[in-house]
Amino acid sequence: MGLFDGKVAIVTGAGRGIGAAEAELLAAEGARVVVNDLGGAATGEGRDRSPAQQVVDAITAKGGTAVANFDDIGTWAGAEALVAQAVDTFGQLDVLVNNAGILRDAMCFSMTEEEWDLVINVHLKGHFATTHFAAIHWRARSKASGAPVDGAIVNTASESGLYGNAAQANYAAAKAGIASMTIVTARELERYGVRVNAIAPVARTRLTEELAGDYMKATEGEFDRFAPDNVAAVACWLASPLAADISGQVVKVQGGVVQLVQGWRPVTQATDDKPWTIDGVEAVRAQLLGGRDTGIPPFYFTDPIA
Repeated sequence: MGLFDGKVAIVTGAGRGIGAAEAELLAAEGARVVVNDLGGAATGEGRDRSPAQQVVDAITAKGGTAVANFDDIGTWAGAEALVAQAVDTFGQLDVLVNNAGILRDAMCFSMTEEEWDLVINVHLKGHFATTHFAAIHWRARSKASGAPVDGAIVNTASESGLYGNAAQANYAAAKAGIASMTIVTARELERYGVRVNAIAPVARTRLTEELAGDYMKATEGEFDRFAPDNVAAVACWLASPLAADISGQVVKVQGGVVQLVQGWRPVTQATDDKPWTIDGVEAVRAQLLGGRDTGIPPFYFTDPIA
């Protein structure tokens, strides 16, 4: 018995890297999988049906069940067609793994409107569009049966969105939005029996290999800390019945490390018993932000936990 026997899953951006590993692991655990990939370049150009089809072929060669989908999930119509294919082919949808993404890195003073729009569209809109149509399906099923549907969404955020990374204003904004959207949709879909979580993966993919250089290369005979399979295991665990009581969370995974990551919350506080003025705020800056000969290190950038 597999963890996903009888379940139907969609994985977007599943033609390569993390998405392919997620699709293959879901299928190995019994899911019938719709492998979505537009087949474009890492920067978003072009189309190629072979990456998605190759993953489908790899799954079926091992006795699994999968079909390819080539729709653009950055469009309303593409996301709707993807969900419809899963339902029409396999009768329902149970798991949605949003993974598709591209990069168009540039400093804020050099970034073009196209570079901004394309990255936001693929990542943030692509996550929301598929969630929207999956949620319509699950809400209708729940209302028809009068019972929860036991659905799961796993989104893909990023350290760049959580902590910030120079030259990635578009990518970081999209990934931070995905983390926030995960919390919102978890609250909205709870009543229908749908859990929504996100991962923040650090792994070797075509989006990271050029940036990381030799840092992410595997060393023969050693634990491959940056293998996509590490991420797939966490994503599929979140989507599985083993995590039935977990929703609205963001989990970072890097090699042998898994961290629960939480968002904005107060870390310092200053108060006054009268309305704030500029001078009043300046008077409490040491309490709030440190610095200025106070002996308290100033808050400038927030670094992630190593």
